[in-house]
Amino acid sequence: MANKIPRVPVREQDPIIRATNFEEVCYGYNREEALLEASRCLNCKNPRCVAACPVNIKIPDFIKALQEEGEAAAAAVIAEDSSLPSICGRVCPQENQCEGACVLGIKGEAVAIGKLERYVGDWALDNVEGEEAKPNPDAPKVAVVGSGPAGLACAADLAKMGYRVTIFEALHKFGGVLSYGIPEFRLPKDRIVAREVEKVRRLGVEMERDTIVGRTVDIDTLMDAEGYKAVFIGSGAGLPRFMNIPGENLNGVVSANEFLTRANLMKAYDEASDTPIFVGQRVVVVGGGNVAMDAVRTAKRLGAESVIVYRRSQAELPARREEVHNAIEEGIEFQMLTNPVEVLGDERGWVRGLRCVRMELGEPDESGRRSPVEVAGSEFDVECQTVIMALGTSPNPLIVSTTEGLESNRRGCLVATEEGATTREGVFAGGDAVTGAATVILAMGAGRKAAAAIDKYIRGRE
Repeated sequence: MANKIPRVPVREQDPIIRATNFEEVCYGYNREEALLEASRCLNCKNPRCVAACPVNIKIPDFIKALQEEGEAAAAAVIAEDSSLPSICGRVCPQENQCEGACVLGIKGEAVAIGKLERYVGDWALDNVEGEEAKPNPDAPKVAVVGSGPAGLACAADLAKMGYRVTIFEALHKFGGVLSYGIPEFRLPKDRIVAREVEKVRRLGVEMERDTIVGRTVDIDTLMDAEGYKAVFIGSGAGLPRFMNIPGENLNGVVSANEFLTRANLMKAYDEASDTPIFVGQRVVVVGGGNVAMDAVRTAKRLGAESVIVYRRSQAELPARREEVHNAIEEGIEFQMLTNPVEVLGDERGWVRGLRCVRMELGEPDESGRRSPVEVAGSEFDVECQTVIMALGTSPNPLIVSTTEGLESNRRGCLVATEEGATTREGVFAGGDAVTGAATVILAMGAGRKAAAAIDKYIRGRE
C-alpha cells in the first residue's frame, strides 16, 4: 500500500561544511525521489491538505499530474493558485499547514508536499518560458505597494484578470522580505527569487523600484491624479522592535532586520561588497522565531560563535522545527529560559557583553504558552561583541500618516476586512501590513483574497 512506503528523505549539505558557506542547505528531490514520494499520496476524496493551504493549491491533483502526466502538467495545476511555488516549497511551514493536515501524518509521516512543490516549481523555472503578456491599454489600472509575497500574489492574480498592474517597490531589488529577510542558504536570490519575480512581470505587471509610497508618491496622488482605480498595500512589517533595556544604543546592537538586509540584499557577506557587516568573535541573538534562526545561522557563517537567548524553553520556540534542527546541527548554542536585562559596553561605547537573568515557566498567558517568570538572584553575564534583536516587527507608519482616511490599530497594523478592504474606499491591504509579521504563504493568501475583492470593487463601480 502507498502509505507503507517510508517518506523519502531529502539530501542536504553536511552541517559542518554548510555552516561555513551561504550555499543552499537543502538539495531537494531529483526526479526519481520526487516520483517515489508522490506515490505515497492517497489522493483523498476530501483532501484536508487543500483546506489547510492558505492559497488552496490543489495538492492531490498536482501530485497525481506529476505521476501520470509529468512535471509540465503538475506545474500547470499549481500555477492556477500559486505564482511562487519554488519559494513556497522552500520557506512555507508545511508541517503546520498542508502536511500537518495530511491523513498519512496521523499514524506515520505526512507526504512531503513542500518538497514536491519545490521540485515542480524548480522544474518549471528551468523548462517553462511562457509568452510575455501585454495588458489591454484601456484596462483599469491598479497600484500595488510592495513587491513582497502579498504584493506579488495580488499583482499576479489581477494581471491574469486583465488589469494593468504596477508594483511600487521602495528598495532597489524586488521581492520584499524574500530578498532582504530570508538568508541565501534557505532561499537563493538570483537562482530562485529573481526568476519567480520575473514570472510575475511576464504576466504584464509593470514594476517600479526606488519608489517610497508616502514620500516619492502618495496614495492620494496615485488615485486622484494618476488614474489608479484601486490600490493594494502589501508593504509588510519592517519596523523592528527592541527591548528598551539599558545599553541598547551601544555600537554593536542591531535589529535582525538590519543585519539580514545587509547580509542578503547588500551581500555584505561577500568580501567584494561595499557594504560592511560586523559580528566580532561572539554574537548573541535575542529571540526564538524564524528570523532569530536566520540571524544566528547567518552570524555563524560569518565566522562568529553564535548564541540564541530565549526566555522560554526549547519546547516553546516559535521557529519551525526544521530551522531549529538545522541550527543545532550547525553548532548554534541555545541558552533557554534566559532573558536579557542590560547590554554591557566598554569605554569606547561598543558592546562587550549581555547581562541576563534565568527564567522559569509559570502560568499560561493569552497565547496559551506558559509565561516566563524571573528567578530571583540569577543574574549572569554573557560575553559578546554583537547583540542582534529578533523580537518581531511592526508596519512602518509612513503610509497611514500620509493617506487620508486610512486607519491603523494600536499595533500599527492597517485596519482591514477579511477580504482586504481598508477604511479608505478603493484601498485594500494584506499580509504583514495588516497582521503584523507572519508567514510568506499567509501573505500570499491575503494578496489573492484582496485581488478578488479589488476585481469585484472595480467591476461594481464600472
